[in-house]
Amino acid sequence: MSITSSILGFPRMGANRELKHLTEAFWKGTVTEAELLSGAKEIREKHWKIQEAKGIDAIPSNDFSLYDHILDAAVTFGAIPPRYQSLSGLKQYFAMARGLQADGVDVASLPMSKYFDTNYHYVPVSLNTTTEFKLATNSKPVQEFNEAKALGIKTRPYIVGPVSFLLLARVSKDAPVGFNKLNLIDSLVDVYAQLIAELGANGAEWIQLDEPHLVVDLTPVEQAVYTRAYTLLASKLKATGSTVKLLVATYFEGLGNNTELAFALPGVSAIHVDLVRGIDSFDGVLAAASKSNVKLSVGVVNGRNVWKADLDAAIKLVTRAVDALGAERVIVASSCSLLHSPHSLEAELTGAKVDTEFIDWMSFAVQKLEEIVVITKAVKLGRDFVKEALFANAKSILARAHSARIHNPAVQARLKAVQPSMLTRKSPYPARRTVQNKLLNLPRYPTTTIGSFPQTATLRRIRAQFKKGSIAQDEYERLLKEEIAHVVKFQEELDIDVLVHGEAERNDMVEYFGEQLDGVGFTKNGWVQSYGSRCVKPPVIYGDVSRPAAMTVAWTTYAQSLTSRPMKGMLTGPLTILCWSFVRDDQPREFTAKQIALAVRDEVVDLEKAGIKVIQIDEPAIREGLPLRRTKWDSYLKWAVDAFLLSSTGVNDGTQIHSHMCYSDFEDIMDAIIQLDCDVLSIESAKSDLKLLQAFQAREYPNELGPGVFDIHTQRVAPTDEMKTRVVEMETCLSGDRLWVNPDCGLKTRAWPETEAVLKNMVQTAKAFRAIAAAHAA
Repeated sequence: MSITSSILGFPRMGANRELKHLTEAFWKGTVTEAELLSGAKEIREKHWKIQEAKGIDAIPSNDFSLYDHILDAAVTFGAIPPRYQSLSGLKQYFAMARGLQADGVDVASLPMSKYFDTNYHYVPVSLNTTTEFKLATNSKPVQEFNEAKALGIKTRPYIVGPVSFLLLARVSKDAPVGFNKLNLIDSLVDVYAQLIAELGANGAEWIQLDEPHLVVDLTPVEQAVYTRAYTLLASKLKATGSTVKLLVATYFEGLGNNTELAFALPGVSAIHVDLVRGIDSFDGVLAAASKSNVKLSVGVVNGRNVWKADLDAAIKLVTRAVDALGAERVIVASSCSLLHSPHSLEAELTGAKVDTEFIDWMSFAVQKLEEIVVITKAVKLGRDFVKEALFANAKSILARAHSARIHNPAVQARLKAVQPSMLTRKSPYPARRTVQNKLLNLPRYPTTTIGSFPQTATLRRIRAQFKKGSIAQDEYERLLKEEIAHVVKFQEELDIDVLVHGEAERNDMVEYFGEQLDGVGFTKNGWVQSYGSRCVKPPVIYGDVSRPAAMTVAWTTYAQSLTSRPMKGMLTGPLTILCWSFVRDDQPREFTAKQIALAVRDEVVDLEKAGIKVIQIDEPAIREGLPLRRTKWDSYLKWAVDAFLLSSTGVNDGTQIHSHMCYSDFEDIMDAIIQLDCDVLSIESAKSDLKLLQAFQAREYPNELGPGVFDIHTQRVAPTDEMKTRVVEMETCLSGDRLWVNPDCGLKTRAWPETEAVLKNMVQTAKAFRAIAAAHAA
């Protein structure tokens, strides 16, 4: 045997987002269930064949999903909350993901949360003492393994590991006090053993169990659960006579103080480590692996960024592993699943205007397969065997490092000139609030939305035609102004207090700004999955960032000219632009974040000068950027807070600064959130059943807060009674004179009929509470 190659997972959407279009057509009723399943099977088969053709030895299966792989595991193991159990099949599956309000059924979706420090959103299942795990008949992992086998491709099935499955789950709201979800580990492992044995019976030789929690700070109890889980699993598999080998995959950080634990897990034949983000743990990993007989999978090709791998550096790392363990015990792999990478560079190389220099710096999922194979061959057969590939790679790496497009001395000098006085508002919040109340004259429980309104097919077509040059600039602007006028009138008719212009001109909350910043590039087809069918095309931050001209002032001031009500200027914050982009890896992220912050600061100041009195700087990604190890938190939070303050504090007291955050757990960073000192903070809370609000309640948030009263990731229209219940719960956290009433998030993905219905209910809810407050005052 010799060194082999593998990846941990492949992007699902397809080269041209075929899966997105297929599932959305199914939801609209224009594609049947049979057509959906057949189309999904075709996509899977195409992806397996790509990996096989590129020469990958261990090809994963079950990494494909119609919505989310963690939700898939919940269905596979029978962890279905009671409210969905009257449903079945895809109706049940998508009800859990998106909610369902049809045919007499009205159920909300499960919550949604960020997967570690990525922009991928997973669906955590809710667990209770009543949860009974049961392996699904003809389960998805077995089906997809057999699909690949029928093509002549023997895959390594992927399953989220049992301990990480529990740690990613949430405790049901109605669970008894003291319920510990980790106590379910024995019954869960029993079902895992059944599945693994079944896969083995169908011919699987290896199973990949993802245990990313092995890279976080585990409590002694959690560490003990890992040992217990894998001891039980090994025992059960031995009892069935199974000979399947287990690879435990970790990623996004190094193993650190969990290294000995990982390599001592019973019944495990290989451990995967991320050497892109966890290089500091490599020495300890090699020492632990040398004492064991397990294989070591080394993740040396970055699965989370678009830059070409430095093949020479990667070969040296793999060679260290081979020298320590022997070639037969080393696997060359991606650092994590390629789910977080775009599909292929092929589409970037077509068209009239191809930026060959920019494209030459990058590597997408298909190209990363090639890099892994080149590294494997270089170590296995010698560098001369792949010398042309190594030469071309070294040339690209050197060219990028010395490109004049990357370094801007003026931007670097401005960053060095930042003073502490640029990180504080002129007055503390109570004084600002007095000034803002007089200027804005808002009612109690003021209503607003988070920014975007429905992006219709017509809007998307107009933007596409403008980019292609088939619509002139003046005609494009006229059409968008018509849409903005419609949105403003719509909000006035609903009697919303603080309006937004609807963002008709924006394709994406990060991409729109990235397109107008120097030092940022874009791909034609570099889509990655964010959640469900939602895909984003992240900017590529390749150099020093600056703002050459105003980005939003013209559209916002036009919208303000149509109404006497306050119009919010809508911006994306520096941390979110950073985290939701593919970021340069040749300087600390802190420097890049603060360069972006200075660009956003310029826009904030220009909006204020143009007469905009309310400005929202969205920062949904601030928690996402938090390092996975607590020892790194303080450093990150210091520069992250400073970056937001740098972007937001250049205005007068009368300008009300808002921010928005969503789909993350904020309990651990409440001090930092308070330090952001925005006047009004809106948060997602409806989809998470007010879980996020509890963090603000425990820490007594001092400024104004707008917890979402309805979930925007569903077609379901939340009734006023449901919203009123949420407001009552909010008032246990914050006094009514500091509460705003708003949605969880932007309305971009919703249709107009449901948007109108749910916003009417929202306004009625706010007015009902105003009436109660007025009656009490009388």
